[in-house]
Amino acid sequence: MIVDCAHYRDGRRQHEGAMSLEQAAARCTQGGFVWLGIFEPGPEEMARVRENFGLHELAVEDARTFHLRPKAEQYEDGTELIILRTARYDDEREEIDTGEISIFLAEHFVITVRQGIASELHGARGRLERRPELLRTGSVSTLWAILDQVVDAYAPVLAELERDIEQIEATVFSGAVAPTERIYSLRREATDFYRAVHPLLAVLARRLQPDKSPTELLPYFRDVHDHLLLVNEEVSAQRDLLATVLEANIAVISVEQNKINLRQSATMERLTIIATVFLPLSFVVGFFGQNFEWLVGHISSFTAFLALSVGGLLLPCLMLYVWLRRRRHPTPSLSEVSNVAPAPSGSLHGVRTHR
Repeated sequence: MIVDCAHYRDGRRQHEGAMSLEQAAARCTQGGFVWLGIFEPGPEEMARVRENFGLHELAVEDARTFHLRPKAEQYEDGTELIILRTARYDDEREEIDTGEISIFLAEHFVITVRQGIASELHGARGRLERRPELLRTGSVSTLWAILDQVVDAYAPVLAELERDIEQIEATVFSGAVAPTERIYSLRREATDFYRAVHPLLAVLARRLQPDKSPTELLPYFRDVHDHLLLVNEEVSAQRDLLATVLEANIAVISVEQNKINLRQSATMERLTIIATVFLPLSFVVGFFGQNFEWLVGHISSFTAFLALSVGGLLLPCLMLYVWLRRRRHPTPSLSEVSNVAPAPSGSLHGVRTHR
């Protein structure tokens, strides 16, 4: 879909209103340059653009393909294809939306093909139209306006990403467990953002060469390059910080798991003690509950009943208590005692003195 199409000459827009592809291609021969803006075109529309402006088939194919990294490529007819990655932060979903802008740059025309909702260029066009001194430098001025807007849009994304990282960082380093999935999601977004920012440095560095850009535009390209360097450094630091936060979160998870294991071990210890206490008692109760004739016939008084029932329960408990105490504080064996020899007479601390 054609969003806007304008013919610029002598730093001014030469007309108002819509313009067909045929009219735009015809105006390329009237001096100045034509800026054609298209949003998510279909195959038929791109075929018409290629036919009217004589674009290379590989360049058109690249414009219809979503790329992970920005790039710049020069074709034999002098047309240059520059592909940029755009970014926008969605506050509701707390995620980064990305888009793509493919720029066909020639002496007499500029064609921008936008993909994704984060690729709006109305602001860049309006800013450039308010700078007639830059428009007079030719079609390369549109590349500066687009790059300036794309790089400026990186700053809010970087700030929101930093805010999300600070929230996760505060959670982890307070000793609480942060959602690991959220950390992985932030790291993936930071990596995708880095892929959009870092390769763009090479594209801009090429434009800083005197033979690639008009002299009047070199300071403006350097300004965009400086801003992009800062963004690149910040997003690189964020990737490293997220790796550290992920490791710290794994350590916190390990500590929490150890606490759970300790609580489970303490519970198992209590249950083991209870089971150990009731094991001999269950044996005694089971033994006397067999109702053998000898047992029934010899318990003829209340005293015998107390001695066999109560005493039969207390005696195993007492024996178990003594056994547990000896296990906790073991008595040194005879061999261990024999290994400690007494100090000989006439010696001090085991060292014999001679007179």
